[in-house]
Amino acid sequence: MSNTELIQLFKDYITNERGYSENTLSSYLNDLYSLIHFLDNEQFGDLETVSPRTARFYTATLHENYSPKSIARKISSVRSFYTFLSKEDIISENPFLDIELPKQEKRLPKFIYPEEIENLFNSISTSTPLGVRNYLILEFLYGTGVRVSELCNVKLSDIDYFQDLVLIHGKGKKDRLVPLHKRLIDELTDYVITTRQDILKHSNNKDNKHLFLNFRGSNISARGVRMVINKILVNSGEALKISPHTLRHTFATHLLNNGADLRSVQELLGHSHLSSTQIYTKVSKEKLQESYMKAHPRAKRK
Repeated sequence: MSNTELIQLFKDYITNERGYSENTLSSYLNDLYSLIHFLDNEQFGDLETVSPRTARFYTATLHENYSPKSIARKISSVRSFYTFLSKEDIISENPFLDIELPKQEKRLPKFIYPEEIENLFNSISTSTPLGVRNYLILEFLYGTGVRVSELCNVKLSDIDYFQDLVLIHGKGKKDRLVPLHKRLIDELTDYVITTRQDILKHSNNKDNKHLFLNFRGSNISARGVRMVINKILVNSGEALKISPHTLRHTFATHLLNNGADLRSVQELLGHSHLSSTQIYTKVSKEKLQESYMKAHPRAKRK
């Protein structure tokens, strides 16, 4: 089979059977095309004929241009691809099966402090419909810990105003219910009744059911949300570098710092494995140590 045919088979599999998002699909395809580029340059044949020796050589070349994290992602992508081909009996063995992933430096997730969050909220002018929307986007990201793609996919029908919940459509078609605090529920109610209707006037699709809209009245994109956060940062004057995902980290860290249990935070974030959530406990331990060093009489002595 040709490279194009193999990639199409894999694309159909991860899209239809695995339910991966467009961003995940794009990452997989980019990593596969990197391998194809290498095979073409070195005249090593096509995807179906890659040997374990070729796989080792390819991995070695990645170390010349990529960080350990990027290398690990690229190898994981092509390993998944060849695992699929093996299960489909297209190849007899996975050439990347025994390739060791480089050790990565574990970095603590970035978060911002409560007073910095409040400064961001206070900097937003809510005198216009888009200002109200921007305020609510920040409130929703920080108040629910959702991924930016999840926020963009929230529809009006996903909000349960009676139980103060929102249905989040997560990665891999895994849905979860996330609580909404009273302030957020009140703000959502006002937004849907008034502000959203004002923004929707600019749309050709008056039946749009998505919660958050761009200035044209269409569904807001992940890029659009990032632009909103950047605008808020500029207007606030805060010397911070944050993204929507930073607010997800902040949500988890603040919950743990204020006594939430790890399992609950895992459910709220939509993590399949507890180990994905446990990294936030390291952040909380740093906060705990900082508080200890400031408060304990013996720790403050010179």
